[in-house]
Amino acid sequence: MQGKIVKGIAGFYYVHVVESGIYECKAKGIFRNKGVKPLVGDNVRLVSLDKEEMTGNIEEILPRKNELIRPAVANVDQALVIFAAASPQPNFNLLDRFLIQMQHQEVPVILCFNKQDLVTEEDLEAISAVYGGYGSELCFVSAQEETGLEKLRQLLKGRTTTVAGPSGAGKSSLINLLHPQAAMETGSISEKIQRGKHTTRHSELFALDEESFICDTPGFSSVYLPELEKEELKEYMPEFSEYASFCRFQGCVHIHEPDCAVKEAYEAGKISPVRYENYKLLYEELKNRRRY
Repeated sequence: MQGKIVKGIAGFYYVHVVESGIYECKAKGIFRNKGVKPLVGDNVRLVSLDKEEMTGNIEEILPRKNELIRPAVANVDQALVIFAAASPQPNFNLLDRFLIQMQHQEVPVILCFNKQDLVTEEDLEAISAVYGGYGSELCFVSAQEETGLEKLRQLLKGRTTTVAGPSGAGKSSLINLLHPQAAMETGSISEKIQRGKHTTRHSELFALDEESFICDTPGFSSVYLPELEKEELKEYMPEFSEYASFCRFQGCVHIHEPDCAVKEAYEAGKISPVRYENYKLLYEELKNRRRY
């Protein structure tokens, strides 16, 4: 049989097999010997040990399309990054860190702001002014009022999407609206393990349909920048690219150099002050990291 790992906890892996359901599996010792750990999102081959109890063994991990470190998940097509538009106020520095991390891992991003019912149209326009030029899909939703969900559903169709965002952004509420069976599936797995609900959060994959999966991950409050040279950081700011070729110096990092077209665009209001100031802060962080 072939299936996809939807949850891993305490040495057990829960594998979604189309038309059969979720099998509780152990991984063969051969993976441990090779230093390979099955991940949520892995496509695997398994053998059934008990069809009634739906238990089995994972025999083989099929080749991965990709593998994310944070969150630890395999074979994703895109990331859905959920922040609240208000309550709490969005931390744009944290958001930019996450965007850089996803870009570094070559994962496209859908940028979603929840709780649009708590802000004005002007507030939404201000957020669009910051991230409209980033090059990602940008959408505004309200889990409370169940608005904006249809566009989101279309963006998730036929893809495996990892969902991430800070605690309090309303990720769980949104996932439950997109996939009402999510809470039920979580409960059935907990029942199978016979340990009740787990206080520790784990990455978990839910099947929206046979070809669409959504992966809930623990909320983050801080994100480390990937291993980058400080001079590379500018490549992670897509809105710089149309101006960078007009800078006087080829290796311009757009901070202190004279005749910098990116700085001129920023001063002319063509580049978001939020993004540019975050860029300078993150550049300094990378610069200081290299000293130690």
